[in-house]
Amino acid sequence: MTAATIPSQALPADWRDFFALTKPRVMSLVIFTGLCGLLAAPVPVDPVLGFTAILCIALGAGGAAALNQWWEADIDAVMKRTATRPLPAGRMQRQSAMTFGLVLSLASVFVMGVGVGWLAAAILAVSIVYYAVIYTIWLKPRTPQNIVIGGGAGAFPPMIGWIAATGEVTLMPVLLFAIIFFWTPPHFWALALFVETDYAKANIPMMPVVAGHHSTRRQILVYAVLLLPLSLAPFWFAGAGPVYGASALLLSSVFLLLSLRVAVFRGLAGDMDMRPEKRLFAYSVLYLFALFAALVADRWIMG
Repeated sequence: MTAATIPSQALPADWRDFFALTKPRVMSLVIFTGLCGLLAAPVPVDPVLGFTAILCIALGAGGAAALNQWWEADIDAVMKRTATRPLPAGRMQRQSAMTFGLVLSLASVFVMGVGVGWLAAAILAVSIVYYAVIYTIWLKPRTPQNIVIGGGAGAFPPMIGWIAATGEVTLMPVLLFAIIFFWTPPHFWALALFVETDYAKANIPMMPVVAGHHSTRRQILVYAVLLLPLSLAPFWFAGAGPVYGASALLLSSVFLLLSLRVAVFRGLAGDMDMRPEKRLFAYSVLYLFALFAALVADRWIMG
């Protein structure tokens, strides 16, 4: 069996394989941003309804991730960083992954609609389709802008959390969506720069593969520049207080400096040392956690 071959007869899967299908590391960020959107909303939230909303966001994200891995099993088998996932490693049948993903997705939307509200359920359904169909099936194999347009899939959770609490779409959840949307390209392209060979082997047109490192680094910097004022928009326009404003300014400035190092100094130094890209990728995860935590802290401190 080669690295790119999926076994025809999978071994019996256990609960850990099904859990791995949900991409738990990615899900942790989804749950956290969704929870922050819920807690930052300017209304009291019933604990049971709040728990239900976050559970549905988690189930929806897990279902979409399972469908993503069902569709991309052949691609995952080629790439070193994904070859040990349940499907390419031969620990699960593809039909089981598809069924698991559909059940989680449908259940999450139904429970959200019945238990919390149908507006939040509709946005959750859109986010699942966006990731599992628009990004996974359509964008990812066709265009180097896949992660730019597809970034909307990961930007929905705080909007869903806010809508679950308030029952309406206002400026703040739209801004939270936009922040994650513009954060996604530099976050993901930093990763793509140091795993470029994986994407090249799998014929995935990620930006470094198609446009090269120099162009990718320039675009990382462009998005980091745009992200700084955008991260301050909740403070300027949507009622967030000084705790959030100061945190956003500091966190986004560091993000910009790390992106500048990747774009300018790394371009001069060459491609042998990928530590700046790895630092930017690691910081980008911390950045999003800290930024949304600051939003909740501001809400609680400033009332």
